[in-house]
Amino acid sequence: MRYVLGVDEAGRGPLAGPVAVGVVMVAEGFDVAKEFVGVADSKKLSEKRREKIFEMLNTRIALGDARFVVEFESAETIDNEGIATAVRRALSRGVNALATDSALVHVLLDGSLKAPPEYSQETIINGDELIPLISLASIAAKVSRDRLMLDLAKKYSEYGFEKHKGYGTKAHYEALKKYGLCDIHRRSFIHLDLKPK
Repeated sequence: MRYVLGVDEAGRGPLAGPVAVGVVMVAEGFDVAKEFVGVADSKKLSEKRREKIFEMLNTRIALGDARFVVEFESAETIDNEGIATAVRRALSRGVNALATDSALVHVLLDGSLKAPPEYSQETIINGDELIPLISLASIAAKVSRDRLMLDLAKKYSEYGFEKHKGYGTKAHYEALKKYGLCDIHRRSFIHLDLKPK
């Protein structure tokens, strides 16, 4: 049997937290749009809708119809090596984890993403809007990252990560001015005169 992988990332732009890469694998011919009614680019869905589709994905995993993995790279890696390298590393881990035999898969990626060269692949501009399998990967990445940020909000409660998930909102900048940087901030993304805590 041959398989198709959809790949997308979430959390490229925040000031804090990791970047996440979602990889979803289904058998060739599996109709994602039919099986996941309402699937779309994660940025165009409400949090409630993303969560519902994510639960649908977990149900399909249990049935054996799909597999997925979400790989993270930390703020520290992003600062030390750059966001592009961090995304590439997480992406490679995710694809390699699901597609152990590169001869049996075709990888569909959003935007400017690239899989390791041994894989048959296609990069599609606006793929998260056009290709349901990539949309599903974007939802897996976004929901997984948001849940992680909710957990981190308990440890770093003064920053409001549960609300903005690390993005550069007015409230987040105000917290940065008041409390400085914490361990999960991307220092290379923050252009304020701040001293680490």
